[in-house]
Amino acid sequence: MAGGVSTARPIRSRTSSAPELRTVVLHSKSARSQGERAYLLIRDQIVTLKLAPGSVIEEAGLRQELGLGRTPIREALQRLAHENLVSFIPHRGTFVCDINLTDLHRLTEVRVEMEGYAARLAAERAGANDRAAMEALMAELETIDESDVRGLMRLDQQIHRQVYQVTRNAFLQAMLEESFNLSLRIWFLGLDRGVRLKEAVEEHRQLLDAIVSRDPKKAESVMRQHVAGFEHAIRKVL
Repeated sequence: MAGGVSTARPIRSRTSSAPELRTVVLHSKSARSQGERAYLLIRDQIVTLKLAPGSVIEEAGLRQELGLGRTPIREALQRLAHENLVSFIPHRGTFVCDINLTDLHRLTEVRVEMEGYAARLAAERAGANDRAAMEALMAELETIDESDVRGLMRLDQQIHRQVYQVTRNAFLQAMLEESFNLSLRIWFLGLDRGVRLKEAVEEHRQLLDAIVSRDPKKAESVMRQHVAGFEHAIRKVL
């Protein structure tokens, strides 16, 4: 870890003047390197289906579109491959990973356990500032326009990531982020096929209320039901 700390300052100073990242998929910090910037931008295109499942990834096109060099693009693709968003096929190229029902079920098995546990921890560990932030999210749930799909997607992400943050467990948070991004890509696919996003987002009201009320058992139960319900809703349209 010491080696990572020693290189953080010069990298940050070199990228401090870079344009602000505007991505649909939220991230908790600014890009600290060109490789991380490439990762966040390409991940956004994959999750939002701009780069469709099964499509070929053209490195030259990405370099031109993102204004980044070969090395950061390749670093980003290696990281995305580790997160099961892209795959390298020898002598053929780099592809966006497909989405299928088997993957959906396996992902749900993992998310039900991790997200349920995260909700329990959040209810146990939330401080006054955390509860205030969750109350603000509950208020936003009451006023958001059902037709604002982009706004609904961002609110859904904010709720999940607020729960992750309040666990106070960086290792768990990293695993939750990876699995959530995979499920978020499936959400975008479901939106194209008629899944009602507002109904799913509103399920978080009970979750947030349970955390604010310091009810770990209820928070875990609501979150587990929510994640399982996600698979059920997607299966109807895939």
